[in-house]
Amino acid sequence: MHFTDRFQAGRFIASKLLGYQEDRDVIVLALPRGGVPVACEVATTLRVPLDLVVVRKIGVPGNRELGVGALASGGIEYVSDEDIDLLRIDKLALREVVEEERAELLRRERRFRHGLPFPAVKGKTVILVDDGLATGFTMGAALQAVRNHGAARVVVAVPVGARATCDALRADADEVVCAYVPASLESIGHWYADFTQLTDVEVESLLRDRACNPTFELIMAGTEP
Repeated sequence: MHFTDRFQAGRFIASKLLGYQEDRDVIVLALPRGGVPVACEVATTLRVPLDLVVVRKIGVPGNRELGVGALASGGIEYVSDEDIDLLRIDKLALREVVEEERAELLRRERRFRHGLPFPAVKGKTVILVDDGLATGFTMGAALQAVRNHGAARVVVAVPVGARATCDALRADADEVVCAYVPASLESIGHWYADFTQLTDVEVESLLRDRACNPTFELIMAGTEP
């Protein structure tokens, strides 16, 4: 299975979540940037509010694509001590990476959520959406963040994911929906015909202008829909 783009992938994963349609206790949280177009389609189909939980991968110094942890809104920081030891990573160099990623996380929070507090998830069912799961570090950090803010139920929903990662997240999430689990993941982008990286402007445009998020202005005003 290959997806045309993130929007088509979002419609596909939304078809697996119809039990949450029009539930006033449900909110979709996208992991930007790549998760936003996927989540837009999910929120549109389910007719529930959309917001963001900002995350950043912590990569190996000198090879940022190789993740060893993640940061998430709400002060969440996780690093794999096992991977750090296995890869013999210099901890001082790693701390420099963490601080750089923390600065970028704060920048994105200001840009996308205008410095507002963490989304109002207390007592709600939260559907966390990204464009795929590889190591699962960023999704795990997002999951911990919404748990810390009182989510009653957490659903992880992605179009494609590594089998081991999808299975591992089931220990922490109430439900994990990995629509397609290939025998070998290779990379998330491998399963998309168009996996172009989104810009900040495109993310903002999706949040403001698409029918997927009719409550955006209320969220930005800090009020409940």
